[in-house]
Amino acid sequence: MDIKDKLVLITGASSGIGEATAKAVAKRGGRVVLLARNRERLKEVAAEIVAQGGWGACYPIDLSSAEAIRQVSKKIINETGTPDIIVNNAGAGRWLTVEETSAEEVELMTAVPYFAAFNITREFLPGMLDKGSGHVVNITSVASRIVWPGNAAYTASRWAMNGFSNALRTELRGSGICVTLAVFGKVNSTFWTHNPGNEERLPWLNRFIPDLTTEQAAEAIVRGIERNAREVIRPGLFRLVFLLNFIFPRTTEMMMRLGWESKKG
Repeated sequence: MDIKDKLVLITGASSGIGEATAKAVAKRGGRVVLLARNRERLKEVAAEIVAQGGWGACYPIDLSSAEAIRQVSKKIINETGTPDIIVNNAGAGRWLTVEETSAEEVELMTAVPYFAAFNITREFLPGMLDKGSGHVVNITSVASRIVWPGNAAYTASRWAMNGFSNALRTELRGSGICVTLAVFGKVNSTFWTHNPGNEERLPWLNRFIPDLTTEQAAEAIVRGIERNAREVIRPGLFRLVFLLNFIFPRTTEMMMRLGWESKKG
């Protein structure tokens, strides 16, 4: 899909991958609708886009609330119209073992990203179907394909994004609406400062795979939209890891456990 002049809604747009994607979309001539909890940061991102000659509107929202999503979606439709492209990027989650994870944290890590992505998509889908065109991008982690110890609830929520994307794509076949799942390894963003302790629990394998910048992740997302890609996987080396996991799951599991005993506690 050509991004120029398209209305692109991005969640989690106040920082990190979301902010970088908003700026990349604006550079290609897209009109950006920014959603996130942080009102001041949203205004700053929108102001930067406008200062560069782009178009941006911001809607502060708690994406863990289905009712808040329902209300803001109606407002967006009334004020800007139905988005042509949705980028479900918002996410939260500390990497904890099952016994370390509280019920409240499980709910939050499921509410954002999975429930948020589901609810946002559901609200705008009727308008997209009426137009017979659109694109939904769901952002997830390599934890949606491979697992490692110490992040059980986070992993489950990312696998939910994988399942949602595949199911949505099947339902929308022939509708003119494309679904892309973007799968990323470690991206150097504010995620790590917002979730202290996560970086220490990165699997041993990560030391052999380069980190991404938020700009690299954003460029991959934008190119995926332009190519109507089914999947975007970065760094590309993870394709080999996923294949190994498919053929030799026990070997991959042992690899992902390397060093775990020393990280406990």
